[in-house]
Amino acid sequence: MDKSMLGDLDSLPEEDKLRMSAMIDQLQIRDSLRMYNSLVERCFTDCVENFRRKSLDKQEETCVRRCAEKFLKHSMRVGMRFAELNQGAATQD
Repeated sequence: MDKSMLGDLDSLPEEDKLRMSAMIDQLQIRDSLRMYNSLVERCFTDCVENFRRKSLDKQEETCVRRCAEKFLKHSMRVGMRFAELNQGAATQD
């Protein structure tokens, strides 16, 4: 967890800081799982057309790989942009 997230909580007792830290960690895990589930659902829906075999055919495999790469690149870019906006807002204060 990023310690700067707790910067405004310095006045809290140590026990409350630890509780807040644990809650933030749980939220980050939940958000990561949501992103992963969204990725799987979207790429599966877009790429898998039938269930005739246990494994993906070559076309489906290529589609899933491209879909996942695109999704992850988009998520990273959104995260970077969000960090840029946060940094800009922090320097304006």
